[in-house]
Amino acid sequence: MRIGILTGGGDCPGLNAVIRAVVRHSVKGYSSEVVGFLEGWRGPVENIVMPLTMRTTDSIINKGGTILRTSRTNPFKLDRGPERILENMERNKLDAIIAVGGEETCSVANKLIKEHGLPIVCIPKTIDNDLNATDFTFGFDTAVNVVAEAIDRLHTTAESHNRVLVCEVMGRHAGWIACYGGIAGGADFILVPEKPVILSEVVEAIKKCHARGRDYSIVVVAEGARLDSDPPLESNGHDNGDSPHTGFGGIGERLAKLISEHTGYETRATTLGHIQRGGSPTAFDRVLATRFGVHAVNLVHAAKYGRMVSLQGREVTDVPVEDAVDTLKKLDLNLYRVAEVFFG
Repeated sequence: MRIGILTGGGDCPGLNAVIRAVVRHSVKGYSSEVVGFLEGWRGPVENIVMPLTMRTTDSIINKGGTILRTSRTNPFKLDRGPERILENMERNKLDAIIAVGGEETCSVANKLIKEHGLPIVCIPKTIDNDLNATDFTFGFDTAVNVVAEAIDRLHTTAESHNRVLVCEVMGRHAGWIACYGGIAGGADFILVPEKPVILSEVVEAIKKCHARGRDYSIVVVAEGARLDSDPPLESNGHDNGDSPHTGFGGIGERLAKLISEHTGYETRATTLGHIQRGGSPTAFDRVLATRFGVHAVNLVHAAKYGRMVSLQGREVTDVPVEDAVDTLKKLDLNLYRVAEVFFG
């Protein structure tokens, strides 16, 4: 067989590990060939390809980003996009495509499968861990470790200056990174999109910290968190075009100003931004990405198209792609209740 692979949406640690696993298992396990499409769905639309071999992918498991590059291209917004993908699959004599991405990339794949019958298998990735039908996506663990390390560093400077430090992390509609990273970093309050921010509760928690003799506090806030008095954002997180997501970010600076006004404590904000996406993947993400890649290759050679690789408990299995899209996986509030034990 000849298989095409692409990486779409935002980059994340572990993508190169997936590419390596797909190439290695295809070549060694099935004597198949693999072709890489560059820049997400733009690759198969515009026929931007590169050969992938065991030699060219041998030493990439530890590298962040993606050697195939990526974009948020939606072929359904381009002239004859789906038809051009099919034509380029035929031109490259491809039997199937493995699409690696989050909700946007998998939504496009699902539509191509349903409306055009394309043979596609999906692999879930996103640092936000907000994709349905899988317990974890690779990239998430690395992002959480970055956040935890950043909070560790903020503790030292907050204590030195008797300050409140607000750390804004990624998470437009889901607070997985904020909650996991905040718990791991020993945050004194965590704010997530799933739970409106009641300013008085944040202020009270910070005052309690100071009342018991600790002269500094750490607050972690997801970029999509909003005050309970704020109107809802118009953006729904499903922008499949090439433009970046809009309407998010800035809550950290705003919250820091409000905390300072209501407590009198010197407060500063730090936004981690794309630092959370970059760098080498953790061992967990390298292993998960590798397991996902191997399973995806098995699905392709079994002609089980329209499936997405999934982690269920400790087992790697697969589910219909349609089960993973259309609605985002929000933060488990049971986990948030664990975090609340340490507020204040």
